[in-house]
Order: sequence, then C-alpha cells, then structure tokens
Amino acid sequence: MRERVIPNRWFTSLLVLGSALLITWTLVLAYRLPAQHTSQHWDLAWVGFDVALAAALGAWGWSIARREPWAPSAAAVVATLLLCDAWFDNVLANGHGEQLEAALEAVLVELPLALFCVWTARHAEQTVEAVRGPFRRRRR
Repeated sequence: MRERVIPNRWFTSLLVLGSALLITWTLVLAYRLPAQHTSQHWDLAWVGFDVALAAALGAWGWSIARREPWAPSAAAVVATLLLCDAWFDNVLANGHGEQLEAALEAVLVELPLALFCVWTARHAEQTVEAVRGPFRRRRR
C-alpha cells in the first residue's frame, strides 16, 4: 500500500502566495498588453506546441502499453495541453472561417479527448486492462 504524501504548511503557503502573485501579474498584463500584436515566429510557436502535444500523446500511449506508474500523469499532461490548444485556437482565431474551424476542432476533438484523458487518469488500471486485453497472447 502506497503512503500518501501530504505537503507541509510552508509548501502549501508557497503555492497560495504564488497564486496571489500570478493573479496580480495577470491584472497588470490585462492593463498593459495591447489588444493586437504581431509576432515573429508565429508558425514556430504553433508547430512547437503541436510537437509537444504529439510527444505527450506518444508518451501516454507508451506508458499504458508498458504499464508504467506514470500513465495517469501522462494522461493529465495530454488533457492540459489539449485544453490549452482549444483555448488558444479559439481565442486567436481570425475571421469567421478560422473561428468555425477552431470551434469544431474544440468541440469534436480536443475537449472530448481531454475529458477522456481525465477519465483514464482517474481509472488507470481499467484503462490499461482494456487497451492491453485484445493484444495478449492466448494460452492454449
């Protein structure tokens, strides 16, 4: 049986302080940032993000296939990246065509897959068994 690790008070206080500082910084950015911005390497940013998402998906599949104890963590990472992808695709879409495409991708692909990732993270044992079951060699 695994022991449950509970962070001590200083660690918890540090997280709360970090949250308060981030909220303050976000308010400063909301005031200071321009509504429009042109960026160099826009393509590199998106391609890099998609490469990270693909690597996370691959790591998640690998972790399930190998019954790694970090499989739930990999699923949580994939869910987080998918939610970020859906958010930025929709917020940064330019024009009706891009907005429609981003909304459809979010509703039909990214959000359902993110929910599936969260579900598999919560039910890791059942997920591993369901995925590996059909690939087991049958004994005669």
